[in-house]
Amino acid sequence: MEIEKEYLPEKFEKKWYSFWIEKEFFKADPLSEREPFCIVIPPPNITGTLHVGHALNYTLQDIVVRWKRMSGYDVLWLPGYDHAGIATQIVVERELQKEGTARQMLGRQKFEERVWEWKKQYSEKIIETLKRLGSSCDWSRTRFTLDPMLSRAVREVFVRLYREGLIYRDKYIVNWCPRCKTALSDLEVVHGEIQGKLYYILYPLKGKKAHVTVATTRPETMLGDTAVAVNPSDKRYEKLLGQTIILPIMEREIPIIADHFVDPEFGTGAVKVTPAHDFNDFAVSKRLKLPLIVVIDEEGKMNENAGEFKSLDRYKCRKLIVERLRREKLLSDVKNYTYSIGKCQRCNTVVEPLVSTQWFMKMETLAAPAITVVDEGRIRFIPDIWKKTYFEWMRNIHDWCISRQLWWGHRIPAWYCSCGEIMVDVKEPAACSRCENKELKQDEDVLDTWFSSALWPFSAMGWPEQTTDLKRYYPTTTLITGFDIIFFWVARMIMMGLKFGGDVPFRGVYYNGLIRDEKGHKMSKSKGNVIDTEEIMLQYGTDAVRFTLAILAAPGMDIPLAPERMAGYRAFANKLWNATRFVLGSLPEGSIKLTYDLKDLILVDRWILSAVNKLVGDVNRTLGSYRFDQAANQLYHFLWHQFCDWYIELVKPSLLMGDEKRKEVSMAVLVEVLDKVLRLLHPFMPFLTEELWQKIPHQGDSITVAPYPVAQEECFDEKAEGEMAILMELITRIRNLRAENNIDPSRKIELIIRSDKRKRLKLAADNEAHIMNLTRSTKVQITEDPLPEEFHARCVASGFEVAIPLKGIIDTSREKNRIEREITKLDKEIGNKNKKLSNEAFLSNAPKDIVEKEKQIHRELLEKKKKLLKNLTLITKAGK
Repeated sequence: MEIEKEYLPEKFEKKWYSFWIEKEFFKADPLSEREPFCIVIPPPNITGTLHVGHALNYTLQDIVVRWKRMSGYDVLWLPGYDHAGIATQIVVERELQKEGTARQMLGRQKFEERVWEWKKQYSEKIIETLKRLGSSCDWSRTRFTLDPMLSRAVREVFVRLYREGLIYRDKYIVNWCPRCKTALSDLEVVHGEIQGKLYYILYPLKGKKAHVTVATTRPETMLGDTAVAVNPSDKRYEKLLGQTIILPIMEREIPIIADHFVDPEFGTGAVKVTPAHDFNDFAVSKRLKLPLIVVIDEEGKMNENAGEFKSLDRYKCRKLIVERLRREKLLSDVKNYTYSIGKCQRCNTVVEPLVSTQWFMKMETLAAPAITVVDEGRIRFIPDIWKKTYFEWMRNIHDWCISRQLWWGHRIPAWYCSCGEIMVDVKEPAACSRCENKELKQDEDVLDTWFSSALWPFSAMGWPEQTTDLKRYYPTTTLITGFDIIFFWVARMIMMGLKFGGDVPFRGVYYNGLIRDEKGHKMSKSKGNVIDTEEIMLQYGTDAVRFTLAILAAPGMDIPLAPERMAGYRAFANKLWNATRFVLGSLPEGSIKLTYDLKDLILVDRWILSAVNKLVGDVNRTLGSYRFDQAANQLYHFLWHQFCDWYIELVKPSLLMGDEKRKEVSMAVLVEVLDKVLRLLHPFMPFLTEELWQKIPHQGDSITVAPYPVAQEECFDEKAEGEMAILMELITRIRNLRAENNIDPSRKIELIIRSDKRKRLKLAADNEAHIMNLTRSTKVQITEDPLPEEFHARCVASGFEVAIPLKGIIDTSREKNRIEREITKLDKEIGNKNKKLSNEAFLSNAPKDIVEKEKQIHRELLEKKKKLLKNLTLITKAGK
């Protein structure tokens, strides 16, 4: 079949994806007798388009999925997307702000309608990009975390956990985002150090002309102080324990207490206790029954308990309080101080510890079996370094605040009656269970997005119904995800899967690295270093993008990525394209016989068949170990160097001028190897391989369901590989010798090849035509006799001595002048190195590796000069 001269991926990518969908190649068959293999997609958020990090993750999943499908498995790759509560609400609110309105003005129902519109628009974009990427998902099973089926699963889990006492409602201190106006879990708070101030405030002792100096970074919260605390072992304050002090500004009497949480080294060793706005202080208040006074509201402003500072922003209040304390001479010092603050992961606002009524999940009971299954190897982590991180978090786990003060998400299935009764149920109750009042009010809050995501492996398959899919595909086989969501998602899926799915949710987790820019920096829009997935697919072709991501994907390692790297792998795709064009151009018209007898194979045939079958074994093995980078590297080097640079070049003469039998064998081997390579490459480069495979002689409708190659051990030929290694080194050294002696690449030469080993001489003689072809030689003399002492360029290679007669090949006078100039230049460099290496100060003070590097360069310069002097001697003799 004909193939276009130029590789233009945009001409066939959409065509083949439409073909695959039309033929339903990606649909799983739960009634199949084949072994099941299942992956659930980490559902992307509907907050916008997919970035290059998504492209990495979904490419790796697709490689595994296509490999398993071709290997004979019944594959289910279940796709979907996540409602992403906080993130989606933020972006939609921004859109409303542009329109001059807000969600509060719309009301909850209208706002939810707007978000559903957003969901429709961006979920379609997500699916479109996934298809552009070649993702072979079973689209008939696409799920959304707010689908009715999944919503039912969320309610079922919530109700069951509530009835077991594992979900409870309580007033507790939480991380609060004043911008998002919702509680956050610990994982949603990003901590970082800032350069701030440490304020030393004088708290007067009641009835005395003395004071206690308290150090704090947050003077505005002092308005809610209910005690001052010291460490019970701190001798400086033991006489003050139990005494009363006067809270400045508020003039409220508060006690001096002792608690071991106080660090005597911090500040003065005396700290303010503000239980409603500090996690440690809240714990102290629980132990010692201190009152809670909330002084900052949900918008980050001071409330009515802040007295004259009511309605001020918390930071404006801080400034005014510091000024007031100065005026009243109650501020003894202010020092620069570095400390950590928490910010909302979504909007970067500084979070406020705030006492609030929320829903919580008890985690310790659920964590224990989740630790065991990883510890015992029932779930395998790849790479296993992430087990330590997992265990550290799981063994120190805290209760999870699962309620969010949002309008977008799974509404908490709890209803309140005016009589005080709380009813939690899967369905809305018709009346109060205590007083039969029908006027019930549902909880306004929604569940944390990660609550529903934790159920994804089984909720997406229809749980709590025992569906056909659930019975066949759960537990899933593998999860491929980023290591940055081990706690957010992986750990919670394991806990929920064990609790409700009855088994682990997956057998293994592969953690891919994160993509950074070429300098290793995190990608962000503000830095302008974000790589647009759609743009690079259009520029380089999807297959080149996928192959680049795969070959860089070392397990657990972050990936520094420059878009230019993809240009190199587009060249690789082009190499494959041109190799296929050559093979197709070598095939005669009409039906052809593409078989061979083993007795008709020559060395180069036996070598390439052995090499390709070893490649088959290596790629299957590395894919089985999730070493995508190694598999891609093996394919790259085989195709480019062994198949294209060597085998194709070796068989060109026989295809052009050989007898019919040799032509038939060469064509049969070419097609067989190319077919194997295309099928091996298909999971990495699906569009290109389908386009090319359809044009070569093949069996079957599509490469995507063609059998993945299995190594044929009977084709392994160590002898052929060893002999070819010798032959390739010989040819390579001759090529290098030509270059070293400035012989014009187009100039034909004569060769003298000598060896005192009979097997070497026979190898060279049997492959004389190949040597002549690949070294551009007109004559090869193969001999046991010593090489003549004439004007020859010489080298050795694997038991051979080689000479190229140079007389009449090069201009001796011109070459002599060139070499003398090179020697003069080298002498100057060697002189500089000698001076540096004789400098005792350099040798004593420079790092050892730097000194050794300089010595190595010096040795290389001397060796280069030695070769040039040898060539100069030869040329001088030849010129006489």
